[in-house]
Amino acid sequence: MTEVVSENSEVTVLLVDDNPQNLKVLYETLKDKGYRLLIANEGQKALDLAHRHQPEVILLDIMMPDMDGYEVCKRLKAEPSTTDCAVVFLSALDDLQAKVKGFSLGGADYISKPFQSLEVIARVKTHARVIRLERELQARNRELQGDQARILNSISEGIYGLDENGVIEFANPAAAQIMGCPVDELIGRNFFETHFATCQEGQNGLPGHTTCSQGVAENRRNIRMLRMDGSGFPAQYRSTPKLDQGELHGAVVVFDDITAELQSEAALEEARALVQEQRDQLAHASRLTTMGEMAAGFAHEVNQPLTAITNYARVSKRMMAKEEPDLGLLGETLDKIEAQSHRASEIIRRIRRFMKKPATGKEVISVPTLLEDTRQFAEVDMRNNDGGIELSVPDNLPEVTADPIQVQQVALNLIRNALEATRSADVSIPVQVSAELLGSSCVRVQVRDHGIGLSDDAEDKLFLPFYTTKDEGMGIGLATCRSLIQAQGGDIGFERPEGGGACFYFTLPVAGSSGAPCAPEQSSGIEEG
Repeated sequence: MTEVVSENSEVTVLLVDDNPQNLKVLYETLKDKGYRLLIANEGQKALDLAHRHQPEVILLDIMMPDMDGYEVCKRLKAEPSTTDCAVVFLSALDDLQAKVKGFSLGGADYISKPFQSLEVIARVKTHARVIRLERELQARNRELQGDQARILNSISEGIYGLDENGVIEFANPAAAQIMGCPVDELIGRNFFETHFATCQEGQNGLPGHTTCSQGVAENRRNIRMLRMDGSGFPAQYRSTPKLDQGELHGAVVVFDDITAELQSEAALEEARALVQEQRDQLAHASRLTTMGEMAAGFAHEVNQPLTAITNYARVSKRMMAKEEPDLGLLGETLDKIEAQSHRASEIIRRIRRFMKKPATGKEVISVPTLLEDTRQFAEVDMRNNDGGIELSVPDNLPEVTADPIQVQQVALNLIRNALEATRSADVSIPVQVSAELLGSSCVRVQVRDHGIGLSDDAEDKLFLPFYTTKDEGMGIGLATCRSLIQAQGGDIGFERPEGGGACFYFTLPVAGSSGAPCAPEQSSGIEEG
């Protein structure tokens, strides 16, 4: 006799007894408790029902013909689908040996005949709850393991689980792909002997060994690992200790082949070097352009002392032709010749220094000296634009670290622009050049004019390459200035001061400072293009 009762119940209970009266009593006892009840009157039918429905609880009679309850229990526990069922033995035998045998076969409990209804109800309820919780936990564990497997399988980095001796206990598919062999061939191998030349050096210095043996996490880059075929590759790896309640059980190693990454870094470095070289060439071309624009003025500057030297030399010759030359006056004239020659030499020196390509590297430079040199250099533009230059620098201004030629090029460009803007506005107020210390790590140099001012869209265009407001300009001046100043660790920007005109400024790091890079103070400054 086999019968399925109450199919909509959540918990399934299988009643197994060859005595119909006992089955009836059990059924009547449990029928109103919300269980799904299955009934079998012999062992084989009980096994069939158990395999099909996986009941949470099985009330199993021990004394049955053909197959007793002990054999049924043994077979239930041997099958994965029914091994977790709670088997509660039913028997009139109340001796200790019968109970011990039942428990040894995997039984969960024991109910003596004749049945006590409250006892049956209580024990079924307890075991049903336990089995359901266990099955929910197992289902959750399987779900988590599935999630873990999917995550590990989707990671592009290789992952190893090592025991304390470095034996590989786990490897994900990415590790197998990087190493060029199936996962099964990696499991059980020694990590150090497989992927490093242990015959040439002791294991103590190998990646991951300190983590496995001492629990110290490691992170190293560009180490050489070996594949299964003996070929090597540059790798980056991280090793983390596996700890269980403070006890070390090995390490988890995450690694990746960084061959392509290193190639990209090398290509990027080459590109950076090329860009820097092109920037230097552009800056030099900009200086040549500036010199071309200033050539006539400098020719006049050099011609003045040369003309004076010629005139003084003629006077000296006439004085020496006299019978009694005035040696005192002759000496004064010769001193003037020497002074004018120094003046011409200084002009040529400034031109040559400005024209040459800067040496590689930065120097510690004095801002007042550099700005005074630049002011003198801009005297030609000052006369051409009928303007003036006022220089205001505090005596205690600290030195900065920068390339003096490139900084002077920026300062000269800003001063020349300011002089031209002042002339365009037809005002006689001189251009104001000043410097000040910002905080403790930056020096700010600013050039203020009272010219025509800046357009409303200056923020968007002014520092872009090849943008210019001049009829004959190339548009590389301010764009080059920004590149030069940023290469010094500073930045450049502008403000619209009250009273009109414009104020351009740049910042440079103080020599020996280790603070943050100098950046524009005002939000109205330039934005990165």
